[in-house]
Amino acid sequence: MSLRNISFVIALSGAPFLADLAIATQAQEQIPYSQVRALNLARGTAIKENGGLSTYQPALCMFSTGTGGDDCLISNTNDGYTYRFLGGAPGWSENGSSPTIETEIQIAPDGRAVDQIIYNGPPR
Repeated sequence: MSLRNISFVIALSGAPFLADLAIATQAQEQIPYSQVRALNLARGTAIKENGGLSTYQPALCMFSTGTGGDDCLISNTNDGYTYRFLGGAPGWSENGSSPTIETEIQIAPDGRAVDQIIYNGPPR
């Protein structure tokens, strides 16, 4: 049984304190700050490299700070965080347009420096 299911069962049983405790435990399962910093740095670097927000928008997964950009994260090792994601003109993903740029970027393990822009060009 998952923690979410346990929380639901506890809440139904009339034990609000235990339900709050289970929810608090679930909230403690956080993404490391270094991963959130890495995500923000990778997104900002791609935006800068591709002409700014007036001409470029990265994939929506690069805005998912609550998950650390897991859908775009292809590697999380001692060497750092590597993200691969698509991008395009502002609104491309919302209006169904095709992406025009693919970016792959490696960020330092502490999330504070760009180690390498591995690729930034047409989608492969």
